[in-house]
Amino acid sequence: MDIRFYIGIDISKATLDWAVFDGKTIALQAQSDNSEAGIKAMLKLIKALPGFTIAHSICCMEHTGIYNAHILNHLHKLAFPLWLENSLQIKKAGGLQRGKTDAIDAVRIAEYAFRFRDKMRLWQPPRPVLQKLAALSALRQRLIGVRRQLEQPLAEQQTFWATSLHKQLSKTCQAALTAIRADLASVEMQIQTLIEQDERLKELFDWITSIPGLGSATATELLVATDEFNAINEPKKLACHAGVAPFEYRSGTSVRGRTSVSQHARKRLKSLFHLAAMSAIRVKGELQDYYQRKVAEGKNKMLVLNAVRNKLIHRVCSVVHRQQKYDKNYTPALV
Repeated sequence: MDIRFYIGIDISKATLDWAVFDGKTIALQAQSDNSEAGIKAMLKLIKALPGFTIAHSICCMEHTGIYNAHILNHLHKLAFPLWLENSLQIKKAGGLQRGKTDAIDAVRIAEYAFRFRDKMRLWQPPRPVLQKLAALSALRQRLIGVRRQLEQPLAEQQTFWATSLHKQLSKTCQAALTAIRADLASVEMQIQTLIEQDERLKELFDWITSIPGLGSATATELLVATDEFNAINEPKKLACHAGVAPFEYRSGTSVRGRTSVSQHARKRLKSLFHLAAMSAIRVKGELQDYYQRKVAEGKNKMLVLNAVRNKLIHRVCSVVHRQQKYDKNYTPALV
């Protein structure tokens, strides 16, 4: 792409800060409301710049969840090339920084897009059905968190409070817990219905859940995190994204840190793969035998468990690549 204008947009709940970089100077810098009207007004100023065309521009912004909604929808309709980047990636690439304002951040984003234009990744919106699935999955996670906040303290207090007081507290929370459980069941039913009604989602869902240890929650999160395996379809990249890929930590002769996983990961996906690995080693099979054998050899339990998580990720990518359910007796063609 022949890019001549790099538009950096810093996004907040109420406002958008814009900076247009032409490769040499900041050609335009301004602020607008985070609304359809504010975006339209700002685009008029940008289009009035000498030599500006949509085809020779790129809009770069950080991923800020729902605050991105207005700007992404509007710019995508106008066929603007869009680059959605991780905020930490932009921050780390900026070097030593002093001070921070939204206006400065917009300039830094525009300059980041110019400097790393050879690594540009154009954004495409996920299918509407996947957007609904992501929203329902997030709602389910919030409901689970609220339920845990009520149930866990009651269980812990049982042995410390008088029986009469504990019963009183449990009874007080019972109506709220019943409502939360009903809402959770409703959300799970909506998720299941959404998947069943979409041929592609159902296909991927059936392949993933055929792997022992992987349930509906993990499968749903995988569909959302990988954009139906369009954005991520390689086991190494998925393991890195899920935070289970080990990395070395060494420098010269003095720094000899342990090889460990990175903290820069999708925490929810990592947690689900941990639960899946725990489930897999509890049932008879290849993974249980592997886990018990390695632990008997003196390997650290968490190290072995992380290896099990990696094996599950490889199996996920394998069934998606082969487009068929998991077969424990499968033999590669070369063998």
